[in-house]
Amino acid sequence: MLYLVGLGLGDAKDITVKGLEAVRRCRRVYLEAYTSVLTVGKEALEEFYGKELILADREMVEQEADSLLKEADICDVAFLVVGDPFGATTHSDLVLRAVKLGIPYKVIHNASIMNAVGCCGLQLYNFGETVSIVFWTDTWKPESFFDKIEKNRQNGMHTLCLLDIKVKEQSLENLMKGRKIYEPPRYMSVNQAAEQLLAIIQNRRLQGEKPEITENTICVGLARVGALDEKIASGTLQQMSTVELGAPLHSLIVTGTMHPLELEMLKLFSVDSSNFENNTCQRTT
Repeated sequence: MLYLVGLGLGDAKDITVKGLEAVRRCRRVYLEAYTSVLTVGKEALEEFYGKELILADREMVEQEADSLLKEADICDVAFLVVGDPFGATTHSDLVLRAVKLGIPYKVIHNASIMNAVGCCGLQLYNFGETVSIVFWTDTWKPESFFDKIEKNRQNGMHTLCLLDIKVKEQSLENLMKGRKIYEPPRYMSVNQAAEQLLAIIQNRRLQGEKPEITENTICVGLARVGALDEKIASGTLQQMSTVELGAPLHSLIVTGTMHPLELEMLKLFSVDSSNFENNTCQRTT
């Protein structure tokens, strides 16, 4: 059996009882190590689970999946994922590979950022399409995610922005030369995401457009959701470019039309409460 086990968002104890029981009876246990990170290290997980963990990086999961599934038809193998197992499409591919090889699988779900963002007070059913904001480079500055945020806002919906993670990435030079030398890990902050959105707004104005999102659009910055030192800040997009939320992982929400109850909740986390006094983006039902 192949078990795909969600670990939740905080520390080792966020695994479900069902998930922990599965892990403890598996012969091999892999820890997915590139779509997200926990607030504790691999050693803390091993101590709590009572199992040695094998780190599974992107290269292993995407290019060497067959080795990961080896013997899963005759013994139990677990694949641990921060959050929920289906938070990344790569894991659907793993299931399809297992089915093709005749290996049964079982999914054990857990909390993920997709539902935990409700902690800020915005109602989950008022969210539109989730977007990913990637690190820009000197030669690559995509803006497609901005169009999706605008479309959500036009429909009155909030947008959860998942911020880029760069783990075990190679420089272009090392990639071209085939050198297995990797760049230090990088995790996008709310500040960086806000700065990129502000740059896009300026670009659109220079092109004669009137963006749906402006410097004064209410946003929410979240850091380390589910951890003891979780941090939430609400304010304008401009304020999000300077707010200090500390260590990763960060997420950003661009709000749509808000219910008065949502506004009241966001005031609990406001950088400046006056931001909400004259907010016209409200629903009355």
